[in-house]
Amino acid sequence: MAMNPGPARAVELPNGAGAAALLAAGIGCAALGALTVLADAFGGLKGLLNIYNPAGPLSGVTTLAIVIWLAAWFVLARKWDGRDLALAWIGIASFALLAIGFALTFPPAAALLQVK
Repeated sequence: MAMNPGPARAVELPNGAGAAALLAAGIGCAALGALTVLADAFGGLKGLLNIYNPAGPLSGVTTLAIVIWLAAWFVLARKWDGRDLALAWIGIASFALLAIGFALTFPPAAALLQVK
């Protein structure tokens, strides 16, 4: 005799950890764009970010952007773990940060911010 457990119920899980990952990705993208512009604009920073000579300052720019992304993810995940957040607004903010990062790595847009 088989027992029917009844209709399955959806389990509501908090979205804080996922929201932290989403926003941290946007922060990392914006950091990559900002660091790219800064490394190109300032010669001293360009030399400081040159970790691997064949790649030039891009090696330091990407390394530092990854560190910023991971730090943002860690901090936000600790703060938002177990919470339920407005994911739509976090998605919009993440997409805006992604667009800023993309724009800053696009040479014509980055050139507008630099005065040489």
